[in-house]
Amino acid sequence: MAIAVALLVLLLASPAVHAVTHTVTWTSGVDYTSTANEVYTVGDTIVFNYDSTHSLDQVSASDYASCNPSSPIKSYSDGKTSIPLTTPGPMYFICPTPGHCPGGMKLQINVVAASSTPGTSPTTPSTPGATPTTPSTPDTPPATPSTPGTPNSPPPPPKGNGAASIFANLILGTMLVLGSTIALMG
Repeated sequence: MAIAVALLVLLLASPAVHAVTHTVTWTSGVDYTSTANEVYTVGDTIVFNYDSTHSLDQVSASDYASCNPSSPIKSYSDGKTSIPLTTPGPMYFICPTPGHCPGGMKLQINVVAASSTPGTSPTTPSTPGATPTTPSTPDTPPATPSTPGTPNSPPPPPKGNGAASIFANLILGTMLVLGSTIALMG
């Protein structure tokens, strides 16, 4: 019985957190500069899929602005690059192939801290070529206000449909009934 109570306490104390995998089809002819509604959260992963005519460089803000691939933070060329998002803040990616970054093949994202409040993720991505594939929890809104749609503005907080809250309440209710039943039997 002590084990059941300990398990119940552990489950009730743990927040529900779900990571999102953002998939980006990294190709020429797509403008990746608009990320107004995409939410990237610590714990999520961004996956870039691309062919052998492209590569991927993670760069500084100044190298992103000038499309300068000469001193990347990290370079990738494996065709399917998976990058875990571990730190809040902006991240910058460019294609170092000559002419590709100036042609729009560059992506800036803003990674926000994860929230421990149960909720849901946005339902539609706005980044061309990016698609969330698993649900997440809502994010903490940016500390500084900005005008939606302006370049480099942080994304707005997601609007949820309550599915994660319903799921969390269902688990909570089940655990309470189970705990009460075990307590009465003991």
